Amino acid sequence: MELQELLLNVHSNLEPPKPDGSTYLMNGNYHYYHYGCDGFQDVGWGCGYRTLQSICSWQTLVEIKDKPERFFGSREWIGTLEAIYVVDTLFDVSCKVIHISKRDNIAKHADTLKEYFETHGGLIMMGGDMDAASKGIAGIHISADSSDIYLLVIDPHFVGKIKTKEELYTKNYVKWQKVEEFVDSSFYNLCLPIVKIKEEL
Repeated sequence: MELQELLLNVHSNLEPPKPDGSTYLMNGNYHYYHYGCDGFQDVGWGCGYRTLQSICSWQTLVEIKDKPERFFGSREWIGTLEAIYVVDTLFDVSCKVIHISKRDNIAKHADTLKEYFETHGGLIMMGGDMDAASKGIAGIHISADSSDIYLLVIDPHFVGKIKTKEELYTKNYVKWQKVEEFVDSSFYNLCLPIVKIKEEL
């Protein structure tokens, strides 16, 4: 599969959820990997890999002994912890983990996420238990009075050929989601790659 077949920065045309407040987004470019985007059928189990955006994670997880050899070629899920191992192993980039025990605690981490996007600007991986659907987080929006907080979700569960970014918005694969709309019975783990942003010249 050629990278030019994948859409670049799928969140870039999406307006903030509210006109007031402040929005903090990731920096840099990324390709949108989703179910079956390379012809490999991973519907129902591959969202963690697609969020990680690298099918080579399968091999890496075996090489670093996080998974037994039978894991290679299997259809076992990976989570945020495995994503951390892969990012660290492949790119020598450490990751911060935020463990959120309940949905209503997501809002308590708004300042940390805002600071992360300002300082490091990476794409965050988010996964949980009751909400086991892995997703990327590309930004946060905090309303002017801080009463509404949204996360910019990049959902890898799309299946098929994507024609435009707007198609992803219409079908809610790329969307602003209020923190109250996350599953309240689920814990969440967030993987924040600690990358250094190059300063403008």
